[in-house]
Amino acid sequence: MKDRYAGLVEELSSAYAGRCPRSAALDQRARAVMVDGGNHGVRLNRPFPPRVADARGACVGDADGHALLDFWQGHFTNLLGHAPAVVTEALSEAFAAGRGLQLGIPDELTVETAELVSARVHAEKVRFTTSGTLATMYAVMLARVFTGRRLVVKVAGGWHGAQPWTLKGVYFHPGPEPWTLESEGLPAHISDEVVIARFNEPDELVEQFRRHGDEIACLIVEPFAGAGSFMAASPEYLAVARELTERHGALLVFDEVISAFRFCAGDLGALYGIRPDLLALGKIVGGGMPVAAVAGRADVLALSGKEGGDRVTFTGGTYSAHPASMLAARTMVSYLVEHEAEIYPRLAVLGDKLRLAVEQGFAAEGVAVHCSGAPSEAMAGSSLAALHFPHDADAVVDRPHEGFDPAFCDVALKEQVLQLALLLEDVYTLFGSFALSTAHTEADIERLGAACRAAARRIRPHR
Repeated sequence: MKDRYAGLVEELSSAYAGRCPRSAALDQRARAVMVDGGNHGVRLNRPFPPRVADARGACVGDADGHALLDFWQGHFTNLLGHAPAVVTEALSEAFAAGRGLQLGIPDELTVETAELVSARVHAEKVRFTTSGTLATMYAVMLARVFTGRRLVVKVAGGWHGAQPWTLKGVYFHPGPEPWTLESEGLPAHISDEVVIARFNEPDELVEQFRRHGDEIACLIVEPFAGAGSFMAASPEYLAVARELTERHGALLVFDEVISAFRFCAGDLGALYGIRPDLLALGKIVGGGMPVAAVAGRADVLALSGKEGGDRVTFTGGTYSAHPASMLAARTMVSYLVEHEAEIYPRLAVLGDKLRLAVEQGFAAEGVAVHCSGAPSEAMAGSSLAALHFPHDADAVVDRPHEGFDPAFCDVALKEQVLQLALLLEDVYTLFGSFALSTAHTEADIERLGAACRAAARRIRPHR
């Protein structure tokens, strides 16, 4: 399957390299001093990534003078678009006044931010850190100590960061063991401590708890699956998850690194009427700065403090609750709360139009695609979408693992071809994922639809 598109990839790569010589030159410089030329694997698309020169609103400008319509938006972080004035002006004022750099001493701003965030996500306590990976790792550690158990249940195709207990079952591997560890260098016992269950399949969840219930420390799940799938959990599935964890004495951990503040000015779990024991936060909550957190039950989080005997070393790192990050988070969350009634309905409408534009753009040239990311019964709208190329033109991709399964979808087409084809139309995305911001307009959606049609014209002869 990989060789099927070799000629097309070579053709697209040549065209891209010809129009982006400065980015190509910067890539060579980067490779001399950084592994693969960068610091985050998913950003380093082949033959080389565009190097950003400026970014504002819905677009980024690359080193070669192209204005790229950006639907990646900082790993789905920039709900207000790149460099929103509401955040940048607050930071500029703080720096001008001699505030905002590292303190290493608690301040009032952190208290105010914690009060605001915990209230919006219905949490008793919150502790800040700097990345979603750390937040999910600390949540799992807390659950294992609180319950005295070792097993972690996670969803097939679910991504919860590069931390030991969730680096299993992320990508589909054809063969007898499709869900394996994603990295070498992990302790050998980790694989045995992670149980994989399929998303939105309550019966399988029931079966896993029947088999392992008295050993399960936690179930970690995204109410809205990310990792290139963008699929909403069904209310039934999350209700079963809550009931099973309570019945078996396990903790329910919601990974809301992507979903918190994406669909409302708070946590998505609240829209389902379900309160997890712990939730991991990140991305949007930081307003473009490195902010993440674990929030939830006070008795569980107490294990990381003196009251709980300091049993879990959740120190957060030197830059946890960094002053500039806390200011950005407080500013962002306050703005979303104040403007909630106008932001989210507009994004919902744009989301519907985006998914339709992508599907129609490809269909117009005879290439069947399906866009996941539509809202669920609990969500009035969704500003996220993920494109898939199912082998069956009428198929609906509604499980994360289906999007990774080459027997179900043309995975090679999405992973090797799609981004390059869209880059040649000055549209930036990764893994067929599209995240809207308030800076995007209906004209941008029309431009995306036209780009998808142009990409389909390049792809169709090779299918």
